[in-house]
Amino acid sequence: MERNNGGQSPEFVKISYATAISLGLSRGWMHKGAVNRCVNILVHYKEGCSANCAYCGLAKRRPGTYQEKSFIHVAWPVVNTDELVKAMKVAPPYVRRSCISMITNGKCTAHTMKLAEIFLRETSLPVSVLLSPTVMAADDLVEMKKVGVDKVGIALDLATEELFDRYRGKGVGGPHKWMHYWEILHKAVEIFGVKNVGAHLMVGMGETEEDMVNLMSRLYRDGVVSHLFSFFAEEGSALGKRPQPPWPVYLRIQLSRYMIEEGMSDYSAMRFDRTGRILDFGIEPAAVEEAISGGAPFLTTGCTGGDGRVACNRPFGNCLPGERQWNYPYPPDSDEIALIRKYLMDR
Repeated sequence: MERNNGGQSPEFVKISYATAISLGLSRGWMHKGAVNRCVNILVHYKEGCSANCAYCGLAKRRPGTYQEKSFIHVAWPVVNTDELVKAMKVAPPYVRRSCISMITNGKCTAHTMKLAEIFLRETSLPVSVLLSPTVMAADDLVEMKKVGVDKVGIALDLATEELFDRYRGKGVGGPHKWMHYWEILHKAVEIFGVKNVGAHLMVGMGETEEDMVNLMSRLYRDGVVSHLFSFFAEEGSALGKRPQPPWPVYLRIQLSRYMIEEGMSDYSAMRFDRTGRILDFGIEPAAVEEAISGGAPFLTTGCTGGDGRVACNRPFGNCLPGERQWNYPYPPDSDEIALIRKYLMDR
């Protein structure tokens, strides 16, 4: 794989290590035969991102050059865009989508448009964009839709405005503003349509389970689907020593999201204790058990491919392979379902 220390977008981009494996550009294998169903692309500039989100591997104040910085715990090699296109043209059939992730950089919006045009013209894969609202206006979304992008995501990440400001805004000297994110989110639904907009949400940042369930219900009513992540500390980031949320907490949030988006329950139907912990999912126990047994609530959530299945499945993006998975990139087997059932209502 051609690597470059000086090239920048749109001529060069970063790709995730899992993407490089899937496209045959790097050698490697994945736990339990997991596959990466999405070509994950990151816009690249030598000066990097101007934001300083406390948990992000790409944060401006995290030590190291931008090219050296990891993101979700793995290296993102820089590749020539033309080389990537060639690999995408012969991608394995399980690869069903490509996704361009923006960063907070003034050049990024125009270059993201250019990259989307290239990938849509040269490959057969649909293109999603993970937006950076801070460097965008509402009209940019109109142009993105005209280019042919069919789905977009927004990394809202935090469950409350207070937490957003603390970890992404003025609390860390960052440029992001909660209200602008919501303005772009609502405009995106208007342009791309219901369920074609996803909000990235991160569990384990100080919110309660009730906070997150309330937010997921609000988003779903607004036509936005929730793409769940667990906090997973990046070494050297401002929150590099913070632990992951307890596994049972994440399982309950995953199950709640599934029930909300399947129309089975809602925030108003669920019960919580005084600390905000989920006590009751608001539906019959038999229906809860059926959902658990099927395993679907615990799969990675993300943009779908043409087959209706999640394409952006980010294998092991927020946990290491092992007995417990915070997001399963494959259907959990009977032993894993038994473990989920055992721990689901623990503290």
